[in-house]
Amino acid sequence: MKNENDFPQTLQDAIVYFKNPDHCLEFMADLRWGGDPTCPRCQSKYVSFLSTRRIWKCLDCKKQFSVKVGTIFEDSALGLDKWLAALWMVANAKNGISTYEIARDLKVTQPTAWFMEQRIREAMKSKTFEKLAGTIEVDETFVGGLAKNMHKDSREQKIHGTGGFGKTTVMGFHQRNGKVRAKVIPNTDKKTIHSEVRANVETGSELYTDSMQSYNGLAPDYAHQSVDHAAKEYVRGQVHTNGIENFWSLWKRCIKGTHVHFDPKYMARYLDEEMFRYNNRTNNDAGRFLVVATSVLGQHLTHKELTGKIQLM
Repeated sequence: MKNENDFPQTLQDAIVYFKNPDHCLEFMADLRWGGDPTCPRCQSKYVSFLSTRRIWKCLDCKKQFSVKVGTIFEDSALGLDKWLAALWMVANAKNGISTYEIARDLKVTQPTAWFMEQRIREAMKSKTFEKLAGTIEVDETFVGGLAKNMHKDSREQKIHGTGGFGKTTVMGFHQRNGKVRAKVIPNTDKKTIHSEVRANVETGSELYTDSMQSYNGLAPDYAHQSVDHAAKEYVRGQVHTNGIENFWSLWKRCIKGTHVHFDPKYMARYLDEEMFRYNNRTNNDAGRFLVVATSVLGQHLTHKELTGKIQLM
């Protein structure tokens, strides 16, 4: 793998660099095979490059293959110049980037830009199941429409019900001086909350939460302390949830300011995108791009898998 300093360091440089199809092909071939192309079907290295079509032919199984096979780019008619530019944009846009902006900049349709973003988010998913340890802040938030935009009946239920009525519930974990992990959960019942904490946090860790009753009972397995936000208590020494609340603030700014609206069934994907940028915040643009580019391998998401519909494009 080439040193990241060999690659563009800014979006403008990346667009110019990857405009050359030879650069795109060389980059992806080096990323996948280290310069030694291998047939994805039979794993043979006895291959021949067809320069006129920029693909390879396996001389053992006789199958032809491109550098896109087995990646998020597979089955896409778009060139790697557009894919790699989009990947750079999504990985490094601080507040996210809308599908309309991608469509304008790359000269593709908005539905195509939407599908590109969803595939890129697939590559951004965390692949680790390792539990967080040390000092962990835990919090939950609700994401959804404002009461003033709801139907009258729903608005009245919201007013007389809980603050999370009609919204999607998201739970997050912030490891102090480390990473964030977040996911959509069905509710904030004690059983659900305890199950998620045990699945994501090592036993014996310090656990800081708010005073929601669903967190009660974790103390035997965790050094659990809480702050009472209802009583205007937000910090008590080292006990606070400011880190995870900062992540919520960044994510909601991205949602409201950039994406404006999306179907709640895709919310987990928007979480994956924001978690990726947050967890790679100490990296530079080229570094984040390379992290995502490496993760496109072994990922394939069809339009039907994503939406349940056949793509009419």
